[in-house]
Amino acid sequence: MPLVFTTPLHTAINRSTFANRAWRPALSRAGIKSTRATGMHALRHYFDSVVLDKRQSVKAVAEYLGRSNPAFTLRACTHKLPISADRAREAYDDLFGGEDGSCVPAAAQDAD
Repeated sequence: MPLVFTTPLHTAINRSTFANRAWRPALSRAGIKSTRATGMHALRHYFDSVVLDKRQSVKAVAEYLGRSNPAFTLRACTHKLPISADRAREAYDDLFGGEDGSCVPAAAQDAD
C-alpha cells in the first residue's frame, strides 16, 4: 500500500517522529495550541469517524487502523457520528418505498 508520508528511505514514519517533526510544528505555525484535542490521536479518531460516516464497514475501519477488534472501533468512534434522520429515512425508503408508494420491499420488487 502506498504511504502518504514516508522517511527518506521510503519506509513508514514513526508516529512520534511525525508528530514531533511535522504535526506539532504545523499546529504552531497555524496558531493552534498543541493539546490532546489537536494531537495525532484526535486525527486518528477524526479519520475513523469520517470513514464510518461514509458507510465503510466497521470491520474494514478497524483493519485500516490496525485494530484486532471491530467492537473497540464501535465503542471508541460511533458516539461521534452525526445522527442523520435523512439517512435513516433514505434507508427505509430504499427498503420499503417503491416508486408507486407501495410498501413492498425493493428487493421483492426486483425479484418480479
